[in-house]
Amino acid sequence: MPATRPQAPPALPPDWHALPGEEVLAHLGSSGQGLAGDEAARRLSLHGPNRLTPPPRVSALRRFLRQFANALIAILIPAALVMALLGEYADAAVVLAVVLINALIGHVQEGKAEQALDAIRDMLSPQAAVLRAGERQTVPAESLVPGDVVVLAAGDKVPADLRLLEAKGLEVQESALTGESVASPKASHPAAPSAALGDRHSVAFSGTLVTRGAGLGVVAATGDATELGRIGRLLAGTDNGETPLMAQVGSFGRWLTAAILVLGGLTFAVGVLFRGYTATEMFQAAVGLAVAAIPEGLPAILTVTLAIGVTRMARRKAIIRHMPTVETLGAVSIICTDKTGTLTRNEMTVRTALAGTAMWRAEGVGYAPEGALALAEGDGSPALLADLARAGLLCNDAQLVKVDGDWTVQGDPVDGALLAFAGKAGLPLADGGTGHGRLDAVPFESDRAFMATLNRPPGGASTAYVKGAPEAILARAALEEHPDGLRPLDHAAWTARVERLAAEGQRVLAVAYKPMDAAEVLEVRDLDGGLVLLGLVGLIDPPREEARRAVGQCAAAGIAVKMITGDHGRTAKAIAESVGIRGGVVTGAELDALDDDGLARAARDNAVFARATPEHKIRLVDALRRDGGIIAMTGDGVNDAPALKAADVGVAMGAKGTEVAKEAADMVLADDNFATIVHAVEEGRTVFDNLRKALTYVLPTSFGQAGTIVLAVLAGTLLPVTPLQVLWVNLVTAVTLSLTIAFDPADPGLMARPPRPPRVPLLSGFLVWRIGFVTGLMVAGCALVFFQALADGRPVEQARTLVVNALVLFEAAYLFNCRSLLASAFRRDTLAGNRLTLAAVALVLALQLAFTYAPPLQAVFGTMGTPRGTGWRWPGWRWCCSCWWRGRRWWCGGGDDPYPHGSTRGKVLGGSPEDGVLTWNAEDAEGRRGHRGTYKNRDERDGR
Repeated sequence: MPATRPQAPPALPPDWHALPGEEVLAHLGSSGQGLAGDEAARRLSLHGPNRLTPPPRVSALRRFLRQFANALIAILIPAALVMALLGEYADAAVVLAVVLINALIGHVQEGKAEQALDAIRDMLSPQAAVLRAGERQTVPAESLVPGDVVVLAAGDKVPADLRLLEAKGLEVQESALTGESVASPKASHPAAPSAALGDRHSVAFSGTLVTRGAGLGVVAATGDATELGRIGRLLAGTDNGETPLMAQVGSFGRWLTAAILVLGGLTFAVGVLFRGYTATEMFQAAVGLAVAAIPEGLPAILTVTLAIGVTRMARRKAIIRHMPTVETLGAVSIICTDKTGTLTRNEMTVRTALAGTAMWRAEGVGYAPEGALALAEGDGSPALLADLARAGLLCNDAQLVKVDGDWTVQGDPVDGALLAFAGKAGLPLADGGTGHGRLDAVPFESDRAFMATLNRPPGGASTAYVKGAPEAILARAALEEHPDGLRPLDHAAWTARVERLAAEGQRVLAVAYKPMDAAEVLEVRDLDGGLVLLGLVGLIDPPREEARRAVGQCAAAGIAVKMITGDHGRTAKAIAESVGIRGGVVTGAELDALDDDGLARAARDNAVFARATPEHKIRLVDALRRDGGIIAMTGDGVNDAPALKAADVGVAMGAKGTEVAKEAADMVLADDNFATIVHAVEEGRTVFDNLRKALTYVLPTSFGQAGTIVLAVLAGTLLPVTPLQVLWVNLVTAVTLSLTIAFDPADPGLMARPPRPPRVPLLSGFLVWRIGFVTGLMVAGCALVFFQALADGRPVEQARTLVVNALVLFEAAYLFNCRSLLASAFRRDTLAGNRLTLAAVALVLALQLAFTYAPPLQAVFGTMGTPRGTGWRWPGWRWCCSCWWRGRRWWCGGGDDPYPHGSTRGKVLGGSPEDGVLTWNAEDAEGRRGHRGTYKNRDERDGR
């Protein structure tokens, strides 16, 4: 008879956090004594180890080969093969090296998702204390199974999702999951069925940290079934998507490849069928055409430009993990930011103190016990304020420690904030400054919502100091301190004050005391009544000062900022308004009730999203992306990781962020400074501008070389340049001239532009016209040089040498023109603003002298020197310059006439040439209208 397969206990319902503990135990077939050893082993065979299942891994070889699907790489490989066929093995090796470098970079970067999942797996606790048949044991966390009873103590990492059975002053730090700044109090009674993740007080989630108290819980979920595992699955199933630059470059590369193949085939056919060339001659011509038209240096320029952007950002504390992210930053139109640790300091601070009839405002941030206490309202009594601060100092279990010049807290953040407040009130941070020794204490428990200590000064009477939730303290208080002495508690007035502070987004604590005479022991029942209220303290996680400035800079740059947080709506709105984020507030529960269209409207029309889960964050990012935005998502917690990966740019905090968030992000802020994002956007815009300049430079120079060959074939004449000479031009200009564009600095007014629309083509209409115009000018000039040289009786070798020198000189001159796509090239910052450009031009001139006159290079490339004084003079130079100058000014709206051209490219709005003032408007390189300028005189108007 076959063995009976072990049966697992029935699965818990989704709202198991709302079930009584006894019912959960019964459902899991367990008890308060835990499982027997053999039953635990049986369940381990059913459920498997308590660890996250790694996804199937792509082999290193497959990941490497996948990099060659890039369109630009596909262009380079045939170019390298052609070079090898021509015997230019060194040049072919250089091109293949560019291919391999690009492939290796992509190969390394593609492993980031696997690393993010590995970081989540490492968050599981390696050991756990459990009850097995009533006996406490320490077992590997991987061996936990549903039904095990786990013992929790302060400092423990929760090893699985637990339904709490007992909670004694238990608080768990869940900010990595929920985004809340302070530890969450836990209790054993059921939570509401609809409770959000951060409100499930009956559950301790896997991977979170116990900061205070003790507890007992039954394992309800392990491994992939935990909340941490669910986030891991979201992260594994989230696609990074393609960056705007890679999408545009891919499309452009495919178009360019097809165009070159078609042009090469047509040229071959025309030459053989209509011009009498042999197939061998036309094959050489077609090879020369392909080599000339393929911009071999473009991928290298792309890589170098992005790498320079990465380096510049690293100097500004922004670490780029994925190179194309550099360019994507320049197109960002919306920043979705977390609250805790991103816009705020992730440090609790007392902001407001109410004592007697006065309200005091505390200055300073963080845990430094430094700063003033300024009277904001009422008649202040420094004595009452000191009593309030002393009570918070004595009823406290934390310590402040100064490490490397910065104050940090050891213990609960709220207690740390009260210690800093006491320091600001002038109290020494030891025994309240008056030698009040502690005799006993009642620890905080969420059921009673307060903590108390029993203290006695030398030779004095005992006093109980109490702090906790205002409703708990006010219910037990009978009197209040007043500047005139004790008086009956005005419950309604204090409740109104609590509501006022809460409305400002502050977390409110009430502080009280009770005389205890000679008591040595403090019991909970001693505090059931008779308390004397000292006052209230309001705490906040303060916003970063630099975040306020950064939000303002984003607004100036046309970038919207939206807050997505797991915190409460009232707190989120207060922090958002404090940093300048304005707009409506929507909660996670409200988002759940919306369909896709409603969600899209809510995402577009609101600025603050509270009580948001990881699923909400992903849905919001997707909705904003579908609406046409380029989204940057910031965060620091585990709960942020899936959305960081889903966004166009994921930005993690480096100092206080979790490793999971860092591994899922495209960029890590080393200084946790929201303002660094603005600097990164500026660098991203600079990178895109430089890439456009590079395209505007490389394409007409490549097309000009190819056009020269096509024109010769169509005319049925000798080729003005040989394929080997084209290779020389490409090698010289790609290695020296074109790469210098990558080092250009940012253009003036870069951050005053609106974000670049994602559908703006890589080459606008103006740039396409410009590329065509320069290509035609180059072809005409080279043809004129070649045919004039032949007409003068020069040898073909010498005529071709002149053509190559003309090509290189033209490309060197055009390089300066490309340093500014709209402004005149005859400016100091254009001519001398990039020293590498000057050095590169000097190097090219030296190489051309060697190319023309060095015998070894003459033998290799078939060149011939020219007599001194005649080599650099060729008819038509002034004609070419004049065509370029007039054609460019016609397009941009200039001309010899003082009024700009009457087309849409430029239009006079007012003024006249007679009064010397002319106001105009024009489109920029991306077709945007509304740019205006005023020329005060004709020379300034003409750019002279």
